[in-house]
Amino acid sequence: MEKRMISILMAVIMLGMLLTGCGAEKKASSQDQEATETAESVDSQTVTELESGTVELKIWADSGSFDVLNILLDNFKQEYEGQANFEFVIEDKPDSGARDNVLGNVLEAADVFPMADDQLASMVAAGALCPVPNADEIRAANLEGSIDAASINGVLYAYPYSADNGYFLYYNNKYLSETDVQTMDGLMAAAESLGKKVIMPWDSGWYTFAFWGNTGLEFGINDDGVTNYCSWNSTEGAIKGVDVAQAMLDISAKPAFKLGGDTDFTAGMEDDTVVAAITGVWMAADVEKYWGKDYGAVKLPTYTCAGQQIQMSSFKGYKMYGVNYYSKHLGWAQKLAEYLTNEQSQIIRFEMKSQGPSNINASASEAVGKVPAIKAVQDQAEYGVLQKVGNSYWTPTSEFGMIMANGNPNQVDLQELLDTMVDGITKSAAN
Repeated sequence: MEKRMISILMAVIMLGMLLTGCGAEKKASSQDQEATETAESVDSQTVTELESGTVELKIWADSGSFDVLNILLDNFKQEYEGQANFEFVIEDKPDSGARDNVLGNVLEAADVFPMADDQLASMVAAGALCPVPNADEIRAANLEGSIDAASINGVLYAYPYSADNGYFLYYNNKYLSETDVQTMDGLMAAAESLGKKVIMPWDSGWYTFAFWGNTGLEFGINDDGVTNYCSWNSTEGAIKGVDVAQAMLDISAKPAFKLGGDTDFTAGMEDDTVVAAITGVWMAADVEKYWGKDYGAVKLPTYTCAGQQIQMSSFKGYKMYGVNYYSKHLGWAQKLAEYLTNEQSQIIRFEMKSQGPSNINASASEAVGKVPAIKAVQDQAEYGVLQKVGNSYWTPTSEFGMIMANGNPNQVDLQELLDTMVDGITKSAAN
């Protein structure tokens, strides 16, 4: 309990610190002006000696990736044999909980851990992450989007290893043609003619963002890194908020529409009632299992809104390894994070787990291009945006999505529903 209180206090203190160590950043309006100076300062502070003797490093990972991780750790030992006696401790902690687990007790957290890009800002603000010392090398080796996702104020704080954390459309090409899946109208009409369903997870703001991202209506996170701005309830412009809401209602009214998630998708493939679904690469193995040679995957379709065809957008995301600022063996922790994310390690991860690489060379390989799901998420990335949102975004967008999916059962005025959603999205963190 005492250690937990100490770590919480330290995290709070670090929120207000500048770059006096290797973990924090300057905030608010001065960020852009000081980016270059800050990056140079950080680079000079994070070069750490590699000590010899016994080096114990704790690594967090999801249990499903232990097989890959053990291979990579063995390779690392061979690479640096004779320089130190490495002892690795692997603990089962998924990347989805990295932020809470690290900030809950940063002194007892792993030396190296995987995380999704949306957790980066809060961990940097709390001083939990150590910037990358050889940032130029990592930048040159990885896709620009993954580097942007791993950076704050021009400073690279993590080592990217995957570029496939997004969503797209799976479809069964036994029933649907390439033309059918180009538009939502064509997709729904084809599925309806077959008496089958298209799965859409509108109970999550992560997915319903697809209807807003390319409309010209604005959304994003403010300079404070906590609150959001949003104009999705706008009553002006070529596309108004009510136009998007009505488009969603028109889709949910189609007989082929089915609200659901990955479990529903799997069940629908098993009983052959579902011919398409919007989800991500993590479903690729199940899709191949049930649809085999009929497995297809493409970018999201366009949808009809205010008489126009609008390309559906998406949040695009990346995964990366972070290094704990408080690691007792900081130099080796940095070296390990770099090794776990280098080109060869990303290729091994792709071959064993079908994860889409962020490494430029690995992602451009012929083998990666032949995987329909990875090709689809790469194609959709052109129409997506990096997920940088304040926490107040999620609940109101999920609630709005559910109302649209159920056909606005209480027949509430659409503008009123939009105003309520935007009020929730933009509310102060103190409210």
